[in-house]
Amino acid sequence: MKNGILKFFFYLIILIYSFSSFADLIEGYAVNLQILDKITTQINNIEIDVNKTHEFGTLKIIVYHCYKRPPEEIPEDFVLLRIFDTLKENEFKKIFQGWMISSSPSATPFEHPIYDLWIKECKIN
Repeated sequence: MKNGILKFFFYLIILIYSFSSFADLIEGYAVNLQILDKITTQINNIEIDVNKTHEFGTLKIIVYHCYKRPPEEIPEDFVLLRIFDTLKENEFKKIFQGWMISSSPSATPFEHPIYDLWIKECKIN
């Protein structure tokens, strides 16, 4: 029994150390997005500054936060955004709100009949 408790504390210490060894995320100033128009099959690259709004086709995209992992870690970008679709002139419907992850677009998918959207990069200084 005593040996089991020692193993437990040993693994607990390793677990705590491994989580504390991650560096802080780097906050970015802009986001590079790619948008696929499924009808025309054109891919467009756009850059949106944090806390700014960009309109693309019927979409209105607002970027709230952008973070990037430090260079010594596995590359990853995290973006908090909200996307609206235009129903009528000056009438929008929220179709996406949340975090998008550059390496896992299927974790929080953006589903739209005309557009696909994914994160390319969070721009840092």
